[in-house]
Amino acid sequence: MSSLDNLADIAIFARIAETGSLSAAARELNLSLAVVSKRLARLEKVLDTRLINRTTRRLSLTEAGLAFHGRCVRILAEVEAAREVVTGTTRQARGQLRVTATAAFARRQIAPRLARFQVLYPHVQVLIIVSDTIVDLVQSGIDIAIRQAALPDSSLMLRELAPNRRVLCAAPNYLAQHGTPEQPQDLLHHACLVMGDPPMSTWHLEADGAEPIDIAVTGPLITNDGEVAHAAALAGSGIAFKSIWDVSDDIAAGRLLHVLPQYRSAPTPIQAVYPSAKHLAAKVRVFLDFIASEMTTASRDLMMQNCWR
Repeated sequence: MSSLDNLADIAIFARIAETGSLSAAARELNLSLAVVSKRLARLEKVLDTRLINRTTRRLSLTEAGLAFHGRCVRILAEVEAAREVVTGTTRQARGQLRVTATAAFARRQIAPRLARFQVLYPHVQVLIIVSDTIVDLVQSGIDIAIRQAALPDSSLMLRELAPNRRVLCAAPNYLAQHGTPEQPQDLLHHACLVMGDPPMSTWHLEADGAEPIDIAVTGPLITNDGEVAHAAALAGSGIAFKSIWDVSDDIAAGRLLHVLPQYRSAPTPIQAVYPSAKHLAAKVRVFLDFIASEMTTASRDLMMQNCWR
């Protein structure tokens, strides 16, 4: 089989993996179901491994299929980027863009801006994968991850989008009932909403002119979903330690009150992370430029609010 045939079969496999169905992939590619099935079987034969488990009810990638899919996405992106360089169509961004972000960031910062992005780039389809855990970009076939954490993999590229830090906050009814902390040690006697994966049960607090302090907190809720902690804080369950980007509107509206406002986390900038590539696909490049510009404007607005210090 020629390398071009290999590439076509890889593209078919990628569509099967992304649509979750042979028939859906066949419809998208305008091929018959029989052809798609035959090409998948041929690819598995060439690789001498099963890529997809098929039953009468569902389709799932094998462990080898998951690993292969991540590499396939990168290969296809490189081919598309090379085509753009040769044909001079780098400004014509198109195709599906796979973006992962936390639920809070996706809902509050990406989704409200998509309409403007779609006007500028109507041929780019944005697939948002919500996850509060750090995923392997290559293995998962992700184009861009928006993260608020350190970059563990030096092979990845990053672009800083906006400054960020976590702040302490609680609902007025919680503070009315339990009192307002006056110093970090008071948090030991409060219901703290613990979140993270693994849970962040030690809160690192910094203040201008003071030594950083670590407080081991506990409370009625432990969750790996930041939105759950946010909802619990709004309902008066306890004190949350949340990104200023997630809670600034609630603080401004009085739904949450800024607790110990002189204390906050160490700076943890919001970053766009993407696999290193010699030729960055147009769809990736234009989204990076767009979201960076949007976050710069939003940062200026946030800096003007009293809750930012």
